[in-house]
Amino acid sequence: MSFLTTDLYDANEGRVAVVEPMFRAYGGRARFAGQVVTLKVYEDNTRVREVLAEPGQGKILVVDGGGSKRCALLGDQIAELAVKNGWEGVVIYGCIRDSVAINALDIGVRALDTNPKKTVKRNEGQRDLVLAFGAVEFVPGHWLYVDEDGLLLSATPLL
Repeated sequence: MSFLTTDLYDANEGRVAVVEPMFRAYGGRARFAGQVVTLKVYEDNTRVREVLAEPGQGKILVVDGGGSKRCALLGDQIAELAVKNGWEGVVIYGCIRDSVAINALDIGVRALDTNPKKTVKRNEGQRDLVLAFGAVEFVPGHWLYVDEDGLLLSATPLL
């Protein structure tokens, strides 16, 4: 992808939101963009797997994991599933595991950190909610642009 969030911000100041810096970069894509799909879970990645098993061309899954660092919401198997189904990327307000394997995949991932512990499976989570973290609201269907400088949200496509 050939865009820079700095240029997009400058050209759209006042119409875009910048996510507070907190995320570490993983995955083989430094830059990715797409429409937001949201998921709210807590220490249970059952729904993460379900959503990433769907076709995801042009989409980014944004997961509000409550900021928990006690376990990982994404591992290499689920990330491979996302790649297979064409997802542009995943942003997790929580942790991932299998970071070395995920770094070798053609997908963009942002997460707070890593943790080798897997989640419990309670089949809980809510989809398509407006999520609030990082001083912004992630609205399903809005557009997210991610690169080395950060995350930028827009109600309309910028590219």
